[in-house]
Amino acid sequence: MTAPERISKRNAIRRENERVILEAAEKVFAEAGFGGATMQLIADMAGLPKANLHYYFATKEDLYRKVVRQIFEIWLHAAEVFDKAPGPVEGIGAYIDAKMEISRRHPFGSKVWASEVMHGAPVIQDYLETTLRDWTEGRAGVIQRWVDEGKMAPVDPRHLLYMLWATTQHYADFGHQIETLNGGKPLSDRQWKAAKDSVKTIILRGISALPA
Repeated sequence: MTAPERISKRNAIRRENERVILEAAEKVFAEAGFGGATMQLIADMAGLPKANLHYYFATKEDLYRKVVRQIFEIWLHAAEVFDKAPGPVEGIGAYIDAKMEISRRHPFGSKVWASEVMHGAPVIQDYLETTLRDWTEGRAGVIQRWVDEGKMAPVDPRHLLYMLWATTQHYADFGHQIETLNGGKPLSDRQWKAAKDSVKTIILRGISALPA
């Protein structure tokens, strides 16, 4: 094996170990909270020695911040549709699709974020005051432009964003409640599509971006 091949293999192993650790950490932090989670619990969930966790993440807080940052970066990527969309039907519609798909595929990350914020954001307050604030101002500006162009009703952009977050993330944060009301079963592909379509229709008609 050549030196570049060895480096490539090591990098692949590193990426896979980080993926496994972060996936396990999401679940443990979601179920136990930051205070109740331990590096040993996360190592056991990941099926790795505890020493491996400390190799990649020196402290529990480092790992926690990575989990929180990861879900937020996934949300940020989903919001790129705002910048490219000609109007709210395309932009907000695609954003709802993306956010609900994230809730489906990353429910534990969403729960970690929700729990952190509900407890006053003791670990990520700096993140809320910088990255989240800047992101919110940018997307609010796009929505306000659509309002000014007459493409939607004159609503407060921030309250619309809060509603979008609450609605789409509900499917992750309250997934157990939804499954219970669905006969104890997760939503099927068909039901997820119906949910997305319903949320888009309700919100887009509500802001007069679609005809009633």
